[in-house]
Amino acid sequence: MKPTLLLLAACAAPLVAEDPFEVKIRVDADRPMGPLKPIWRFFGADEPNYATMTHGRELLGELGEMKPKQVFFRAHNLMTSGNGEAALKWGSTGMYGEDGRGRPIYDWEIVDGIFDAYLENGVRPYVQIGFMPEALSVKSHPYRHHWTPRAKYDEIYTGWAYPPKDYDKWEELVFQWARHCAEKYGRDEVLQWYWQTWNEPNIGYWRGSREEFFKLHDHAIHAVRRAIPGALVGGPDVAGGPGGDFLEKFIDHCLEGTNAATGEKGTPMDFISFHAKGSPKMVDGRVQMGIANQLRDIDRAFGVIGRYPGLRQTPIVIGESDPEGCAACQGPQLAYRNGTMYSSYTAASFPRKMDLARKHGVNLEGALTWAFEFEDTPYFAGFRSLATNGIDKPVLNVFRMFSKMSGERLPVESDGDLGLDEIVRHGVRGKPDVGALASRDGSRIAVLSWHYHDDDLAGAAARVSVSLAGAPEGRPAAVRHFRVDQERSNAFTLWQALGSPQEPTEAQLAELEEASRLAEIEGPASFREDAGALVYEFELPRQGVSLHLLEWAEPGAGE
Repeated sequence: MKPTLLLLAACAAPLVAEDPFEVKIRVDADRPMGPLKPIWRFFGADEPNYATMTHGRELLGELGEMKPKQVFFRAHNLMTSGNGEAALKWGSTGMYGEDGRGRPIYDWEIVDGIFDAYLENGVRPYVQIGFMPEALSVKSHPYRHHWTPRAKYDEIYTGWAYPPKDYDKWEELVFQWARHCAEKYGRDEVLQWYWQTWNEPNIGYWRGSREEFFKLHDHAIHAVRRAIPGALVGGPDVAGGPGGDFLEKFIDHCLEGTNAATGEKGTPMDFISFHAKGSPKMVDGRVQMGIANQLRDIDRAFGVIGRYPGLRQTPIVIGESDPEGCAACQGPQLAYRNGTMYSSYTAASFPRKMDLARKHGVNLEGALTWAFEFEDTPYFAGFRSLATNGIDKPVLNVFRMFSKMSGERLPVESDGDLGLDEIVRHGVRGKPDVGALASRDGSRIAVLSWHYHDDDLAGAAARVSVSLAGAPEGRPAAVRHFRVDQERSNAFTLWQALGSPQEPTEAQLAELEEASRLAEIEGPASFREDAGALVYEFELPRQGVSLHLLEWAEPGAGE
């Protein structure tokens, strides 16, 4: 073993060895529950300009590779005034200005560069129509903020957060932008995009009234539909699940209210969006995650939408769905972000989002992870991101696992699964949560298993026994096992073992890049028959995630 790997193993070893505990998982391979939707394929960031920078383009390519032309990216500040400079919680495109007589000047160069970067890498825009250009803002000064993680969060809410001085000019700007996109990228392409107005209009991101937001939204959506008939439009990307009664009142306005732009009844609503966040904290010197907070946001919002029978089939996108609310913030309670707390949390939370949609009978289309990368910042600086200076974090490998699952979702029972209701109410504070998500696509079965706990503490591994009922007869022709844990698919642990270098050598960078990839390890050594089911076993460490891909030869293959 290499010296680095010896050191890595030593760092990963628990102080006190504990015997593994037994977990039994049953997958019913012949009772499909319906399509397994790739709800994971949505991402976003405050800072749009990072997408055009070196590591941003590289990361977009990695996202696009997972499901080409079906991955979407949502960014703030696409309409913000400025020269395209990137900074924490800031970005700009300078798309709108006015001459000395107040006549509009449109400039699409920077925003085109951002969308070009998406599309060239197999990613499509989830177009956020915002924020307010300086020349249109009713309170334009101060306009540019210079926020840092040491500042108060409210310092970001400057002139870009205010309503327009002229709603007709606002609508015309959105119309011109949407028409330009249709002309540049083609109508067939832009019909695939999502278009929504603003961000979290129920908190400081919107410095107007609720009624003024509805007016802003009506004019924006009318503009998009004038430019692109049939465009996918929706909202409101409200904070805090239902945001009190904001989501309900928004839906009522879109269904029954008077459209401020047309004077007619209602506003088009092809999808519904809201945000859901967890709440990590420090407890006795360790991080304790708040998965229950995030799932309760989702539960409440789904409950509101489910009360409208006509909306049961309307697609829902959780427009930001994360362990907490500020990707650019730093602090001890956010120390989960670099390692396996983030990756196991992600593996455990996404299937529960689908379970909540099933509970409420609503149509969950996507859950958007508000994490990307921060250019020109220290390695593993504590931001919520998918990669750091081109080195992928463990959480990105969970999305790679999700991307390998397709076809129909299969029923799963695990005696280590705490249950949806328990986790929504209390989180994972006692026993760990050991569960699975399974799918079947023809003769291929995929089983993703996680071993999650809210507390960042060492614990015993799980000895997992997976029983596949209704699987094709015989041993699979091909078996692949992918793993994210303390030692595998984990550049952060290696970086620590190397001495946490901020200027790694070329050799160290090569090691880190290799460690950041999704690791494939030895599959189950044996399979056995038990009561008509095919059984395999493996050991899963705490905060670990495994994906088993099992494929049987098609009948007649090779004849």
